[in-house]
Amino acid sequence: MEFSSGRARLKQARLTGDRRELYPHSLQFYLEPPTENISLVEFESFAIDRLKLLKVVENLGVSYVKGSDLYKTKLETELRKLKFPYKALAEDDYEARRKDHISHFILRLAYCQSEDLRRWFLQQEMDLLRYRFNELTAGLRQKFLEYVNLSFEAVSEDLKNELLNELCTSTPGFSVSKVKEQMYYKVGLADAVDLFRARRVFLKDGFAYVPLKEIDAIVLNNYRTKLSKALALTARSLPSIQSDERLQPLLTHLSHSYVGPDYSVQKNTGKISLEQIDALSVKSFPLCMRQLHKSLRDNHHLRHGGRMQYGLFLKGIGLTLEQALEFWKKEFIRGKVDADKFDKGYAYSIRHSYGKEGRRTDYTPYSCMKIIMSNPPSQGDYHGCPFRHSDPELLKQKLQSYKVPPSGITQILELVKGMHYQLACQKYFELTHDVDDIGFSLNHPNQYFTESQKLLSGGRELKKELSTSGNSQQKSNSQESTNSNSASAASNVTADAELEGLESYFTED
Repeated sequence: MEFSSGRARLKQARLTGDRRELYPHSLQFYLEPPTENISLVEFESFAIDRLKLLKVVENLGVSYVKGSDLYKTKLETELRKLKFPYKALAEDDYEARRKDHISHFILRLAYCQSEDLRRWFLQQEMDLLRYRFNELTAGLRQKFLEYVNLSFEAVSEDLKNELLNELCTSTPGFSVSKVKEQMYYKVGLADAVDLFRARRVFLKDGFAYVPLKEIDAIVLNNYRTKLSKALALTARSLPSIQSDERLQPLLTHLSHSYVGPDYSVQKNTGKISLEQIDALSVKSFPLCMRQLHKSLRDNHHLRHGGRMQYGLFLKGIGLTLEQALEFWKKEFIRGKVDADKFDKGYAYSIRHSYGKEGRRTDYTPYSCMKIIMSNPPSQGDYHGCPFRHSDPELLKQKLQSYKVPPSGITQILELVKGMHYQLACQKYFELTHDVDDIGFSLNHPNQYFTESQKLLSGGRELKKELSTSGNSQQKSNSQESTNSNSASAASNVTADAELEGLESYFTED
């Protein structure tokens, strides 16, 4: 009983005094960095959880209409699972607010390192803030606006009724009944200048009368300006951070991070024959691996970047070391490499990748993020992500040659244009497997292969028979993601660091 009451007192203490003053609101613009000391374990755990959350925000934003009931339900589920603030915790969860604050600044450090990273981070953080702001009650929304110095006064019901006709006329798409339902705010003209120019608000006495559906645009524009500037300033501070041997490997890993299974151990090891690879490359390989396989067959050679990316993928789908040596040797000696040169120049590196040479590290296949963010291909290379690294016109031609329907190609190119490369690959999966919704987030080439084989062997239903299989798969995938913890992420950091040693064995072209 004493232990229980002590815990109750601790929980109550979280909501009072200095701790409560640190986070007076569940939302913030992240203007002040955290100053407390935290362990590296907590540092990594917080960052991985927020990265998972932002990945979900990205995926839902493309798969569903933002603000729809399904979008909000799925996002709240993820916030609950990862213990970040959501509407049910809007008043009194100190630990969730602390995690939200610290994890944002950790990812800000990781994602300020390039323009592409900054753009992605900014978009996902804005979408997350939009959802959380719109889920607040009227009272909490007003408190938040005051907290971030956007003290917009809520229009009283009496004043709104008095101006009913003017508000209805000045707000596009609003009927009288809609005006009565909607909350309005009095906003200074300087903050609402874009809405004024577009003639979307009513003006009186130097104030714009802005409906709730437009106020979030003002809040988000303000947040975008502040966060964009903060990311630029953080980027300038990178040299001092990069000198810290403890933080730099973690931050580099986070910006290329993959938080699912590493596919280093496969149950089907040895069950795939070399004769099956050509057929599998057409049916079940993601576009990046299909491209590498075709290039290998056409040219009887791959440069070191392609050998690393494709070789580890083949290892992940089940090729044994003996099969890998046979596969690469047969193909290379059909070109300009004789058997003796292969044994001396290439066999060692293949054994090394299987953990049989050097440090005997069992190297893991590359994730989508690693392929997208590191070692871009140059002329004569075929590795990388086709959705990220190919010219859009060449990508279109490749998809046409693979019999992807024109409407599907248009959808893929739109996703590529929006820099949603993994979602473009996800769409490619759906189109080539004739399913409406794969029901999971695609983050790894070997995940693509596994899910394709599962579907083709009857593990999932085709589009014409699709009923509830997508939901059950999504639940399974969500549970699998939950089970991947910071320990596995830490091992991936180590593997990434050790992989640098492997690259030196692949430098011969």
